[in-house]
Amino acid sequence: MRYPDFLGKGGTIGFAAPSFGCATEPYRSAFDNAQRKLTDFGYRLKPGPNCYEAAGIGISNTPDKCGDELTGMYTDKECDCIISCGGGELMCEVLPYIDFDRISDAKPKWFMGYSDNTNFTFLSAILTDTAAIYGPCAAAFGMEPWHESIADALSVLTGDAFDNGKAVFRGYDKWELEGIKDEMTPLTPYNVTERSHIISLSGGVIGDYDEGITMSSTDSEGNPIVIRRPASTGNIRMSGRFIGGCLDCLVQMAGTPYDKVSAFTDKYSDDGIIWFLEACDLNPMEIRRAMWHLKTAGWFGHVRGFVFGRPLKYGSEAFGIDTYRAMVDIISDLKVPVLLDADIGHHPPMIPIICGSMADIETQGDSYSITMRLG
Repeated sequence: MRYPDFLGKGGTIGFAAPSFGCATEPYRSAFDNAQRKLTDFGYRLKPGPNCYEAAGIGISNTPDKCGDELTGMYTDKECDCIISCGGGELMCEVLPYIDFDRISDAKPKWFMGYSDNTNFTFLSAILTDTAAIYGPCAAAFGMEPWHESIADALSVLTGDAFDNGKAVFRGYDKWELEGIKDEMTPLTPYNVTERSHIISLSGGVIGDYDEGITMSSTDSEGNPIVIRRPASTGNIRMSGRFIGGCLDCLVQMAGTPYDKVSAFTDKYSDDGIIWFLEACDLNPMEIRRAMWHLKTAGWFGHVRGFVFGRPLKYGSEAFGIDTYRAMVDIISDLKVPVLLDADIGHHPPMIPIICGSMADIETQGDSYSITMRLG
């Protein structure tokens, strides 16, 4: 696995828009403020040509222009790292226009983004054996004030997160169920109102459910929303090569020419694989189908465990199945530890995850730690 050099003082941060750009509010103002803040920190900036574009369908520009921008910025010797402008819907259409051979031959550099950017953060590891960061996009760096997770993300880019070759992150105290940032208040920080609670399944099987946790939000009739959750079955520990991303994107890759996952997991079979997964638009049935698809496609070979973030449709049910059962039931026969409701994905804050790193994950009651090593 190749690991890029860290962003040094006075280094150059590139911004690319292989998915959505920052053409509309609140993203444009937040992106502008992010650039001011990063400049104040002493970094040079190099926005790509698509950052403020909205000429594409589900992405910033046409697929060929998005692919050219990302390839050019990655191979640009003046650019030290890349932060994606945003997530979107159809970055999969950009893949044929990303020159993975040139990227593989180039000096590695950190790329950071999440959601639709799974199309690169994941494939960077799988196709070019180069680690990438599943973390916040550029506009998030414009919030006032920063949530600690934003500082954590920057600390991975700069290397400040690492001590003796290890970066250790612990779950945040609260998370955002409903965001309040809008066009009129583009710099509003995360609306963290919900107390964090994790679920650790030592044998990877869901058993009893708890009595439910009352959310801060209410339903259409003004009644408090109560979410029933599986009970933890014991503390867990797992170690392995950390890969994954957004299920919405990953399931579209399976069976395509970009599906080299089995070869990757075989290559790192001695390390074992830990999957980190979360979902955006998928409902429980779609999550369950996605898990079945990836398992049947052979993606979960040499698996040592799973870490699931809170899906965007948190608390939803379909045909008596909630998102927890949708994620876990299909893989329960693998009998590996599972961590649920981790700080990854579409309900911020998110721990910056290095896709391709070696990870050690431990839980203790309602707390957990993720240690990542560049090995």
